Amino acid sequence: MKRDTILTLKLPRGDRLEDYAVREPSRFERPKAPFTRKALAAAHVVADPLSAKEPWLEAALDWDATIAYRRHLWSWGFGVAEAMDTAQRGMGLDWATSLLLIEKTVTESRAVPGAEVWSGAGTDHLPAGKAYSIPEIIAAYEMQCAAIEKLGGRIILMASRALAASARSPDDYARVYERILSQVKEPVIIHWLGEMFDPGLEGYWGKKDPLAAMEVCLSILGKNVDGIKVSLLDKEKEIVMRRNLPSGVRMYTGDDFNFAELIEGDEIGYSDALLGIFDSIAPAASQALTFLAEKQNARYHDVLSPTVPLSRHIFQAPTRFYKTGVVFMAWLNGHQDHFVMVGGQQSARHVLHLADLFRLADAAGLLADPALACSRMKQLLGVHGCG
Repeated sequence: MKRDTILTLKLPRGDRLEDYAVREPSRFERPKAPFTRKALAAAHVVADPLSAKEPWLEAALDWDATIAYRRHLWSWGFGVAEAMDTAQRGMGLDWATSLLLIEKTVTESRAVPGAEVWSGAGTDHLPAGKAYSIPEIIAAYEMQCAAIEKLGGRIILMASRALAASARSPDDYARVYERILSQVKEPVIIHWLGEMFDPGLEGYWGKKDPLAAMEVCLSILGKNVDGIKVSLLDKEKEIVMRRNLPSGVRMYTGDDFNFAELIEGDEIGYSDALLGIFDSIAPAASQALTFLAEKQNARYHDVLSPTVPLSRHIFQAPTRFYKTGVVFMAWLNGHQDHFVMVGGQQSARHVLHLADLFRLADAAGLLADPALACSRMKQLLGVHGCG
């Protein structure tokens, strides 16, 4: 559908400013029926800009805005993956604040018909910079899992930096995961996050080679596993693993580069989704998943394909800084009143990156209120001396 130009503003490109024509937003309809793919959005958190806490040292959240964003995601048909890396877990969000976030989100979900929440359990309360015994790592996982289960939450078993730093062999990973899986009340989602998202997870599963690591991971999947979320940004490896999963275990794509084709799938199978990019593209992704459920695959791609360049830009290396782009999108679209992040992470991307993000969001029809988005973009440019 042709989208008319409605506003113009000057955006930086290299060392100069150029006119950019902003088009009217695309129109997306909220779903009237369930998707045929399970779709979880890893949700970001909204910082409290007026807190007296030192932003590099302590997390301070705007709870009203943070929970309101979860309601936004539920309204588009997505489940929420809570307190994950998109919420800056391990990059400013500590375990104590994470648990409070999980509690508030699980409580809020009970007032929203059909709302689904899965929450991250890990070992991030263990102080960094030292090695731990395998029993200590097991105990850390047990503590967080028990805390989430006490709230009535479902568990995503997050990858552990402490385990990656302390394990001496794949057997150590098997020992940890088999112990935890033997105790959880309900099946969990296992989270395999590649080192591009978190350098502290390099060599996870005790193998440097991803295919060898995959074999270790596959060997522990079975009882009490709902699915495996894979974030390697490598569609071929994900497909290989998907085709080798035990019966009944889901593949949740975490590939923010190739999600459109992985979710659509092929004649053998498809991936469900647990994606950080869904936080930013929820209306378009919801509309696309509705088309896919209706077997309108061409329309699915018409809607979702323009979001792929945006996602690849947000998640470009250094990939761990993608949270800045996610929060920037939420600010442009009026879901929060400021561009301030936990840990001061709004400074993790340069202004040229954010200007290109603005262009790509407009190209995908995802600037819901162009006048507001332009006003805020101009504010940001002014702060950076290019207004």
